Amino acid sequence: MNGRPVKRSLTLKGHRTSVSLEDAFWQAFRDIAAEKGMPINALAAEIDADRGMEVGLASAIRVYVLRHYRG
Repeated sequence: MNGRPVKRSLTLKGHRTSVSLEDAFWQAFRDIAAEKGMPINALAAEIDADRGMEVGLASAIRVYVLRHYRG
């Protein structure tokens, strides 16, 4: 397993942005979106809207994934 972050593009509110996450987080993020029956961009937009301005989007996604699996 590669622990290096991989940069991918997401579209939030019509704007493209790049997010760097490790492969394991990308896979878990995709799995959660599929479980919720929503596109990954829509889930990212929800996370983006809920995060504070002092928190980066990649960090907010990692915390979201962690909280999801911790129950």
